[in-house]
Amino acid sequence: MENDTTAVRMELDETERLTAENGTEQPREAEPEEKIQEGVHNYSAAGEYIWPAEEKVLEKLEWFQDQKLALMMHWGPYSQLGIVESWALSDADAEWSRTGIDWGVSGEEFKEQYFGLNKTFNPIRFEPEKWADIAAEAGIRYLVFTTKHHDGFCMWDTRYSDYKITGKDCPFHTNKYADICGHLFEAFRKKGIGIAAYFSKADWHIDSYWAKGYPRGDYMWRGPSYVPAEHREEWEKFVEFTGNQIKELATRYGKLDIMWFDAGWVCKRTGQDIRLGEIIDEIRTWQPGMLCADRTVGGPYENYITPEQCVPEKPLGVPWESCITLGTSFSFAYEDTYKSPREVIHLLADIVAKGGNLAINVGPQPDGRLPKGAVAALKGMGAWLKVYGEAIYGTRVCAPYKKDNIAFTGKGETVYALEMFAEEETAVPDEVWIPYEGNVKNVTMLDTGEKVLFTGSAGGIMVKVPCRDKTTAPIARVYKLEI
Repeated sequence: MENDTTAVRMELDETERLTAENGTEQPREAEPEEKIQEGVHNYSAAGEYIWPAEEKVLEKLEWFQDQKLALMMHWGPYSQLGIVESWALSDADAEWSRTGIDWGVSGEEFKEQYFGLNKTFNPIRFEPEKWADIAAEAGIRYLVFTTKHHDGFCMWDTRYSDYKITGKDCPFHTNKYADICGHLFEAFRKKGIGIAAYFSKADWHIDSYWAKGYPRGDYMWRGPSYVPAEHREEWEKFVEFTGNQIKELATRYGKLDIMWFDAGWVCKRTGQDIRLGEIIDEIRTWQPGMLCADRTVGGPYENYITPEQCVPEKPLGVPWESCITLGTSFSFAYEDTYKSPREVIHLLADIVAKGGNLAINVGPQPDGRLPKGAVAALKGMGAWLKVYGEAIYGTRVCAPYKKDNIAFTGKGETVYALEMFAEEETAVPDEVWIPYEGNVKNVTMLDTGEKVLFTGSAGGIMVKVPCRDKTTAPIARVYKLEI
């Protein structure tokens, strides 16, 4: 699938730019800096995937591939401004991330104002049980929640930073739900929904990452302000801090099914090694089989691949999950527009037919509520899944995967054919050609269980659809093929 927003544009190292402009010698970073377009990252190639060796992790991957649908949530003080999460802090990404902001102030003044948003973040209408109710009604099977994004603000009561939702300078710290991760995770678990803790390996607030006093000066990018190999003592402070926070989440916040790591540039190949593998191995001694999604890094700790804002053209042959926004932004955007239930179900069918999961992202409002448009879309998804979820959950890939408007999934001796309709279609056919080439014993309509007539020929079967309303296009019709 072509999607320009997934492109990552390689440019000259920003330190070289500074050298050219200022005539001063600047240290080279470990690799050329990448500019992230619109905050969207590339994803690892399936060829970089390494299947885990540990049996419990493999079992958990089977669980993961059964779930199919996640709710992803980006939420923090930045929601108050309705801007992209974190990225406006990076001077190297200012061109796209600081649009819509009154630039009567300098970049340094803006950073100071951004980092001060914790002092006004007070989501007093946050009710975790209501969020969990909405997610359950939507058919969500696991939650991917931003415990910390690149800006370093912690949505849990961490012992290792004062820049947190329970900090004394955050007005929400006296609320009964102040430890947001704790209450949210518990509310979702009570609904039988799995938990994935999203954690940024980069932290642009902690002084051991964007440290002062180095030649780079105040002009910041996504990486540290120094070269880790040249300043080991500074880097080790950051490694210890990061490891402590990761282990804290895994010890104090109940069962975690997944730890989902963003900021793939913080990895061994760039010289920014936080020794994540050692941390995960330790965590798995008390969280057996927990999945690790060290996204865009590849290797044994990227247990599944994470395409962002796109769907691969064909099955990847390894576990994967597309994270895609329900609206136009991962973070809350004022007056945002949201995909319809039809659009999301068609997206889900395309992803599941290719063996993936969909993590549909909703950015909560700064007051703690979910946007009405998002809630309506989620409930519409759930209404369809309540009837047709059998063709989604627990399925695996089944050739021919997807042809034209028909997606295929499989489960044991059953193949599901999902025939999708566009909103504007008004003439719904009473016969449908299903291009499934295997032997078919019976065909039933999934919603009613009614057996239907079909005839087989080379390349597929022609199915006679029972007489119903042929003037209103359904989201999708699902045929259950017994093989």
